[in-house]
Amino acid sequence: MRRIAFGPFVFDPTRGGLLRDGRPVPVNHKGIRLLGALLQTPGAAVQKATLMDAAWPGIAVEESNLSVQIAALRKLLGGMNDGGEWIVTVPRVGYRFAGIVSRTDERDERIDAAARPLIAVLPFGIVSEESGKEYLADGITDDIITALARYRWFRVVVRGSAFALRGKVIDAEEAAHSLGARYALHGSVRYSTQRLRISAHLIDTNDGTHLWAERYDLALSDVFAIQDEIAERVVGAIEPEILQSESRLAVARHTGNMTAWDLVRQGMWHFHKVTREGHRTARELFRRACAIDPDLPEAHSWLGRVSTGIIAYGWSEDAIADGREGTNAAMRAVALDPRDPYSHYAFAIVSCYAGSPNTAALAAQSAINLNPSFALGHLVLGLARLFDGQAERAVEALRHGLMLNPNDPQNVAWYTLLAYAQLFASQPNEALDSASKALAVRPLFRPTLEALICCAVALGRLEDARQWANRMKEAGGPESHFIAPMRANQPDCGRRITQLLEKVIA
Repeated sequence: MRRIAFGPFVFDPTRGGLLRDGRPVPVNHKGIRLLGALLQTPGAAVQKATLMDAAWPGIAVEESNLSVQIAALRKLLGGMNDGGEWIVTVPRVGYRFAGIVSRTDERDERIDAAARPLIAVLPFGIVSEESGKEYLADGITDDIITALARYRWFRVVVRGSAFALRGKVIDAEEAAHSLGARYALHGSVRYSTQRLRISAHLIDTNDGTHLWAERYDLALSDVFAIQDEIAERVVGAIEPEILQSESRLAVARHTGNMTAWDLVRQGMWHFHKVTREGHRTARELFRRACAIDPDLPEAHSWLGRVSTGIIAYGWSEDAIADGREGTNAAMRAVALDPRDPYSHYAFAIVSCYAGSPNTAALAAQSAINLNPSFALGHLVLGLARLFDGQAERAVEALRHGLMLNPNDPQNVAWYTLLAYAQLFASQPNEALDSASKALAVRPLFRPTLEALICCAVALGRLEDARQWANRMKEAGGPESHFIAPMRANQPDCGRRITQLLEKVIA
C-alpha cells in the first residue's frame, strides 16, 4: 500500500506507523486505526459507526470512547499551518480529515531509517527466595537492550522509557503501545540457589500475535550468554533473512567471566539511583569488574560513565584524577569493542568533562553512526556542542536525544543543559520550559534551580527568580558542575551566567 503524506507527517499503512519529519510518532493502535480510516477518504465525512468499527472491531463501546481517542489524536498532530485542525467534527455525522494529502511510492532513506521496527524491552520481573536480587533481572533486561541496539535494522526503546513503566498495572501490549513500539519483549527471572529460570516472550502489538517464547534453565554462571541468544531469537522472529547473514557478527560476546558480569550489573543498579552514595558504590564495583576481567568492554565503559557523573554532579574530590580515570577506562572500552555505541558514548561524555569538546563531538558521532536511534549519542553530541560554544546546534541535538529518551532519571541533567543551550541561543522562554521539566524530574536540585534563576532573570521575571533563589538555599548541596567546562571554554557565557545570578543572589 502507498504511503500517505500530509504536512510534516507520513502515514505508512503497511507498517502501521506515523512519522513526523522522518521521526516516529508514538500513536496507540486505536489512534492508528482511526487515522487510517480518516485518510482513506480525506475531505469526506466518516460516520462515527465506521470509525468505531475500525478502532474497536467486533466490540460494542460507548461513543464517548471515540471522542476521547479523537481528542488525543488531535493533540498529537497539533494544528495545521493556517491554524486549523487536521481532524474536523462533522455535527451529527462524525469526523473528516481536513488536510491536503498526497500518496507516494518514492523511497526516502531518512524516513525508512526512522520507520525501522521499534522494539520495547520491558523490565523483566524477579521471583527470588533471597532479597536484593532485583539487579539480576534489571541486568538481564539491560543486556538485551544493549544487544538489540547493535542491530541497525531495529530501533530499541531506551532503558529509561521502558523502566519508567515498572510497577504499573498494564499488560505488555498496552505498555508497548504507550511507548510507540511495534514489538514488545517481556519476561521474568526466577532465582533459586545459584540457578536461574528465565522466561521471555515476544509479541507483535499490531494484532497481539505471540511471535516467540522461550524458557531457559541455567546456572547463574551461564547467564552472560543468554541476552545474546534472546536478541538473536528476537531478530530471527522479525527478520529471518537478516539473521542468517548478520546476527552472529552484530552481537558482541561477553568474555564469560561471571564474577565481573555480576559486579557490572550491581554497579548499574547503584548508578541509576543518581545519588552521591550510589555513584561512589557503582564506581567501586566497576573498578573491581575491570580488575577481575580486564577484557570486559562494558566494565570499562561504565567506569568511564560513572567517573563523569561524579564530576558533573559535583561529587568529586579530585576532578582531574577522576577525569583521567574515566578517560582511560572509556578509551579501553572503545579499543575492546569499537562497534559498541555505549563505549563511544562513554568516551564522548568523559571527554566533555575532561576539557575536550571537539574530541567528544567526534566520539558522539561515532556512536550515532553505529546506531542512529541511540539517544545518548545525540544527547552527548548536544553537550559537546554546548561546551564548544555552538548553542543553536546544541539545542537541536539535545532536543532530539530527549525525544528518543523522554523518561530517563538522568534527564534532570539533560533538560538543565538544554535550558542553558536555549538561553544562549536567544530562546529564553523555551529555556525556562526546559528548566521546569528538569525540576519536575528532581524538585530540589541546585543546578536546575540555578538554571531557572538565569532564565527568569533573562525574561525580566525577578520575583520568580528570587523565589527560585530562596528554594535553592533550602536545597543546599554543591554548586553546579554541569556547565563548568562551558564556563572555562566560553568565558563570555560564564560571565553572563554570573551576572544573571547576581541580580537576585547577594
